[in-house]
Amino acid sequence: MTFVWGAVLAAGILLVLSPWLWPVKAERPTGPASGRLARLLESAGLARVSPGAVVVVAVCGAVVGAAAAWLVAQVAALSLVAAVAGAFAPFAWLRARRARLVRSRRGLWPDVCDLLIASVRAGMSLPDAVASLADSAPAELRPAFAGFSRDVAASGHFDSSAQRLKAALADPVADRIVETLRMARQVGGTDLTPVLRALAGSVRADTALRAEVESRQSWIRGAAVLGVAAPWVILALLAMRPEGAEAYGSPEGIVLILVGAAVSFVAFRVMVRLGRLPEPRRWFG
Repeated sequence: MTFVWGAVLAAGILLVLSPWLWPVKAERPTGPASGRLARLLESAGLARVSPGAVVVVAVCGAVVGAAAAWLVAQVAALSLVAAVAGAFAPFAWLRARRARLVRSRRGLWPDVCDLLIASVRAGMSLPDAVASLADSAPAELRPAFAGFSRDVAASGHFDSSAQRLKAALADPVADRIVETLRMARQVGGTDLTPVLRALAGSVRADTALRAEVESRQSWIRGAAVLGVAAPWVILALLAMRPEGAEAYGSPEGIVLILVGAAVSFVAFRVMVRLGRLPEPRRWFG
């Protein structure tokens, strides 16, 4: 019996002292790096993926790249370069996915504007007009509008549902469309149809111009990839031979590999920047 009372007393004292012994850790604010990564995931259509998962994948890519380079050629500097390339590979894939998503969606927004204009002219309210896009919008955009339809049916609040729709679409043109609808919902007015029609016309003209310019400048990116990859393929083939591995493992060889990696990175970024068109920013995101 004395043991039971002693255990109860010890548990009580432990519970009293627990706030000081094990304080609740306050959530750290999200830093700029993780914020940029979260926006990158959102714009790439992977908003449900946490930034920590991407970091884990980057670390695994670095380990796999270093191991593969060491198996091919036992050169420490080459393994280091492969580790850095493997770490940056997930971020490059996310940026490429974001670019493909933006290009594929760019030609769909005029159709969305036309569908909204038709729904408004038919006498539908703005929430019903946007919710109807879950069935009539292009297939690629239907899941986001279906989520809006469920959200607005559950909450009945158009403004908050529109904000979540913007986050799901993560596109500059979508931001402009949603902000136009929100303003029309809040202040009213009869200029919604002309504004949507003008927006659709400007997006069509911008899409046609970008398609023409990108088709003429696509050789720049191809030349950049070929110019960067070719020397490293040759270096890997040379390092597979024993005398080549010995030469690249010397101090002079290490300096040559590291300087070559830096030059390749700078040259690739310059070539890509020369052939890249400026993308519209998400001012309302």
